[in-house]
Amino acid sequence: MQVLAHSTFEFSLPDDVATQALGAALASCIAGGFTLHLQGDLGAGKTTLTRGLLRALGVRGALRSPSYALVEPYELALLEGGSLHHFDFYRLEHTPLAWKDAGFAEAFEAPHAAIVEWPQYARGLPPPALTVQLLHDGESRHARCTVGKTAFEARVHAALQGFAL
Repeated sequence: MQVLAHSTFEFSLPDDVATQALGAALASCIAGGFTLHLQGDLGAGKTTLTRGLLRALGVRGALRSPSYALVEPYELALLEGGSLHHFDFYRLEHTPLAWKDAGFAEAFEAPHAAIVEWPQYARGLPPPALTVQLLHDGESRHARCTVGKTAFEARVHAALQGFAL
């Protein structure tokens, strides 16, 4: 781990197992109002990281990317009446406000939490609590994690400082 600034962390992720482990570490950040933005090219590990996070939260069964449905909701007791919504906005590149038109705005408010793949294709999203940028680094990956909302800063710092491969 390398700490670049007070609120930015970088990690080398040698394989899918490490990428899922980072997701599992981030599971402790999930709370009402928390939004995680995942950025990176196709195949950079966004869905792999999300699978690790969801498994750490106890979600079982098939975990698929919501590429066609746009969203997969998960009911989690820790959100006390809320859901964790996993969004994939890749298909919104030419219709950046479609997420609002579909009625998804409520999913970004407490008691709900959200994970967003391809946030750059959805205009007007609320600011994220955390952005994870995943980059290809030869056969491995590189992750840059940047805190966005100070309300979640302590939670993110605890999760990331405890992350080690």
